[in-house]
Amino acid sequence: MNSVSASVATADNLKGMMWMAAYSAFIAGMHICIRLVSEGMHPFEIAFFRNVFALIVLVPWFWQLGLNPLKTKRFGLLFTRGVLNTCCMLGFFMALSLGQLAEIAALSFTAPIYATLIGMVVFREKVGLFRWSAIFVGFLGVLVIIRPGFEEIGFAQVLSLTSAFGWAICMVMVKELGRTDSAVTITAYMSLVMAPLSLGPAMYYWIWPTWEQLGWLLVLGTLGGAGQLALAQSLRLAETHVVTPFDFLRLVFVSILGFLVFDQVPDIFVWVGGSTIFASVAFIAYREHERRQEQTAGAE
Repeated sequence: MNSVSASVATADNLKGMMWMAAYSAFIAGMHICIRLVSEGMHPFEIAFFRNVFALIVLVPWFWQLGLNPLKTKRFGLLFTRGVLNTCCMLGFFMALSLGQLAEIAALSFTAPIYATLIGMVVFREKVGLFRWSAIFVGFLGVLVIIRPGFEEIGFAQVLSLTSAFGWAICMVMVKELGRTDSAVTITAYMSLVMAPLSLGPAMYYWIWPTWEQLGWLLVLGTLGGAGQLALAQSLRLAETHVVTPFDFLRLVFVSILGFLVFDQVPDIFVWVGGSTIFASVAFIAYREHERRQEQTAGAE
């Protein structure tokens, strides 16, 4: 790699880090809004409004580019991702309304671990001893948080882990879509698919929101849409192993906001377990980067 290419790669990685940090902040803020609104509204209805209001973030792009962001040759994959993401969102929003915010956020970090296992099964990727060890350590972190046998495993914890598995599949899809489609296209189709799909479950629990609730839903949707856009942009610009560590900021942001707004204080098990899971994820991303470099060197 020459100096010009190296400089471009470094600049892209720095931009990717900033986008991932922004994603973490946006999603942490969205989690707080979900918990606030869920005190008077069902999480399924919150999910519907989140998807509708998330489209607001895309208005500037549609204003500038017209309908060009909707041009794609991969509608099937985009639609499938939207369906799966809807199911994950409904489960995760329910978890946030029931559980301890930092704990739910920490358990959601398992998604990249699941993604490694999915890649092994679907794409027949080879997983060496180091990555198997990291996967094992990651799941030990889960056990530290939920403490089976010492604490009753809550419904919110199960929902969070299940949603994380679905999101792992979505992560694989987003990475694949990023090869051909822009972050705006990926985010637009997600919202356009998820909004009508989430309406059905929402109608079953429907109540008309107050003006105050509507304001929080608008903020929530805007943060969610901005977060998805930032995530897609981060993964498109930078290498995964570079930006992954910055997602840990989500646990920090959620913990601070959860304390300030709800007086929730994560216990030591959440921090130890969350850090263990995240260290596992960071190591897996690093090993994946090394594997790709070895494959590239072998092909030259």
